[in-house]
Amino acid sequence: MSTDSHNPATLSSTFAELFSSGVVAAELRAPGDARLLLPAEVHSVAHAVPERVQEFAAGRQCARRALAEFGLAQCPIPAALDRQPVWPGFLVGSITHTTGLCAAVVAERTRMLALGLDSEVAGAVKQELWPSICTGAELHWLDALPREQRAAAATLIFSAKEAFYKCQYPLVGQRPNFQDVDVKPLAWGAQQGSFDLVPARPLSVFELAPGGVRGTYRFHEQFISAGVFVAGPRINTPCRREISSRR
Repeated sequence: MSTDSHNPATLSSTFAELFSSGVVAAELRAPGDARLLLPAEVHSVAHAVPERVQEFAAGRQCARRALAEFGLAQCPIPAALDRQPVWPGFLVGSITHTTGLCAAVVAERTRMLALGLDSEVAGAVKQELWPSICTGAELHWLDALPREQRAAAATLIFSAKEAFYKCQYPLVGQRPNFQDVDVKPLAWGAQQGSFDLVPARPLSVFELAPGGVRGTYRFHEQFISAGVFVAGPRINTPCRREISSRR
């Protein structure tokens, strides 16, 4: 394994555990360092404002720390025209940014057809936005919760839908809106759990996922993070030894 000693991002069990085995995650709690961008990545933010460059750099530092576990510590991850990260062909990945936190997850394409990660500051989704983010069923669920829990629950719904979008878009290229899928937490009240995603209209990703599109969440520190993935054919096969063999 080749690593970059200047990369401050660290491997993260918090984010890896949102997914099934075979996913490697890394996180960063500091601003990204544009000096660590590779030439192919610099081009992607050549005309961006400094704040966007820092955010982009943080995501690439996290991604490269995860890629190091696959022997690709110095692999560039440029942005496509639609701003999606361009991952090495045998891998899938996802990056998230929020205030004070950046993270990336990466997996072999044989284990995950697609995955999406999103983190938000819990309670940051303002109540006036809930009707535009939530379906009728979700609003009904929020109304049934104790008032002090509703802001966190609404943030979970938002984060789950953002993770779902990131998961499905590279796979099928659709652009669903917030009303196109229902988030149904399977249990509420714990620090972590899972949720179902139920399409409100036909969405291609569900046709490609006979085993379902899976979602998990975790409340950690001041954040809520959600992971959504479509399992590949080897989802139950341990992978750590295979990753290690390529180092």
